[in-house]
Amino acid sequence: MRTSTGYTVVRNGQLIPGTGAPPIPDAALIIRDGRITYAGPEQVTPDVPPDAVRIDAGGGTIMPGLVEAHFHPTYFNVAALEDLDIKYPVEYVTLLAAANARLALECGYTSARSGGSLFNIDVWLKKAINKDLTTGPRLAASGREICGVGGLMDWNPDFRKIGMEGLVLLVNGPDEARAAVRKLVKDGIEWVKTYPTGDAAAPDVNDHHTLCMTFEEMHAVVQTAHNHGLKVTGHCRATEGIKNALLAGYDTLEHATFIDDETLELLLERDTPVVPALYFEQASIEHGPEFGMPQSVIDGHQETLEGGAESARRILRAGGKVGMGGDYGFAWNPHGDYAKELSFFVDYVGFTPLETITCATQSGAQIMGLSDEVGTLEEGKLADVLIVDGDVLADISLLQDRDRFVAVMQGGVIKSGRLAGPAQS
Repeated sequence: MRTSTGYTVVRNGQLIPGTGAPPIPDAALIIRDGRITYAGPEQVTPDVPPDAVRIDAGGGTIMPGLVEAHFHPTYFNVAALEDLDIKYPVEYVTLLAAANARLALECGYTSARSGGSLFNIDVWLKKAINKDLTTGPRLAASGREICGVGGLMDWNPDFRKIGMEGLVLLVNGPDEARAAVRKLVKDGIEWVKTYPTGDAAAPDVNDHHTLCMTFEEMHAVVQTAHNHGLKVTGHCRATEGIKNALLAGYDTLEHATFIDDETLELLLERDTPVVPALYFEQASIEHGPEFGMPQSVIDGHQETLEGGAESARRILRAGGKVGMGGDYGFAWNPHGDYAKELSFFVDYVGFTPLETITCATQSGAQIMGLSDEVGTLEEGKLADVLIVDGDVLADISLLQDRDRFVAVMQGGVIKSGRLAGPAQS
């Protein structure tokens, strides 16, 4: 991915460092050859060459690019579980994934961690983005997911003879779990996504208090993945599933919905980040009826929402790491709505705007393993920057309005926003 050359100066805005520190009013950001050389008060800005590119933030906000920490690039208008793996052929899914990646970047998300992808597409999408063949966030790929046979992700009946191999590797026992990870190693993924528990979407046999993998299977996944330098995450709602994941050595948890005191203590001890992904639950409750969602499923999402919000509050207040991201790509929770997650955490969960932005920048970069490069506006970091017309700390919903974006920058290169021109917006 190319970076800018020469100097760029962004001025006349409040600067949110992304570290959790208070914003700096009347600030400036200096970029040289794609990296930040200064981020601080404008009145003490170091000298720059007269030919430096100058960007006026117009009194708005200068902040790190956002990180979508639970990104499904191959999901598109999913209205039923079966849509995830048999709705479109791989050729069309690839095009959809490229369009979703571009949209994420246009929404201010300069980095993203895949939470599962059909057909290994995210591995190749990452390569295309890095080679500037297409635009999108800096991407961490996870490819196909792993679930126990008969678990949440095993919905195609055997009599249909179509399998699940494009979406998920189904395992019975630790030996098959190891074999599944080895397939993913060969695919070139970075994160192994698993399903230790069920979900409200499957209330009859795999609800949100059900386990979908054994501890032995989970441990085999972690042992094999870590041997090959990969990280492991898991869809964890049930309390026992959260505990099993922590004991097995998972690197992050998705959701951690029903965490109890004992498991929270273990989470903090192991410093394991969590991505709650809660707005999906709210969207399911609000829009589920119009898509024919059964009341039992909606009720399950309500329970998940309330439990997940309480867990997220407890984790953050106890000093745990929380990332921002959600299951976008469903018909009632479409791609492009990513920043609704941020507003939701302020308005419903009770995080402050600054806490939420820190989770969506610094914590997201830490989860991705890119904290030395992105996630904060500090000297030496790559200039992945979002410039917004307005004060996002006073009104975080501004991050939902792409028309308010002055510029979305990756490595100092303007990729989207007003300054990119109509061809990029």
